[in-house]
Amino acid sequence: MSTGFVKGEIYSAAQLMEYIAEVGFLPLLESGIPGFSAEAVVDADCRYVVFDDGGWDWPLWKWKGSIITDGGFVYGKFFDGKAGFISPAWWPDFCNYRRSQSTLPEEGSIEETILLTLQEQGSMITRELRAACGFTGPKMRSKFDHYITRLQMDCRIVTEDFVYPRDKHNREYGWGWSLLTTPERLYGASSCTCGRSPEESYERIVRHWQAILPGVPLKKIQKVLR
Repeated sequence: MSTGFVKGEIYSAAQLMEYIAEVGFLPLLESGIPGFSAEAVVDADCRYVVFDDGGWDWPLWKWKGSIITDGGFVYGKFFDGKAGFISPAWWPDFCNYRRSQSTLPEEGSIEETILLTLQEQGSMITRELRAACGFTGPKMRSKFDHYITRLQMDCRIVTEDFVYPRDKHNREYGWGWSLLTTPERLYGASSCTCGRSPEESYERIVRHWQAILPGVPLKKIQKVLR
């Protein structure tokens, strides 16, 4: 599949949105498939850089929120546990397939508690959700993140936006916190279904990936999609 962009020459959030709309799926960082990431397709000046004074800049990282809120792209850890974007056109098929690979969280499970908390609150940043679910002890952060990643891989949770702390001058700083919610709340229940079987959705996605990633072995595509 040919796009209107040359890799390495995307230098704005608007251009990256156009690119994601064309390819349908795009991991944020290294995905296991060379060249298949937002980091690989943006201009070098938009990648992570550290200054001599210890400061840093990363335009691509800062674009994530606007790509979600302005572009309507779905964002989460969807690709072998790694984060990335999915276009609204492809989300129903992706969600249809992924949810077929898992069951709804069991009653009383941690996963159910997380989903019920989000359904009650609407959306929460990760650390607030972690505290609300009782993960406040030592070494609880990584354990909780494992559950969140699994729910994102199952298309039960998505990122609504990113929230940044502010300094005394009211300027945003730091890496930001993910604002998590359910796709049903953010995009509507109809966005999570399509008129195809999970098998048909999967085959449709695989064919599309083979078209946009010519020469990439099928096994490598399947590994990222599983």
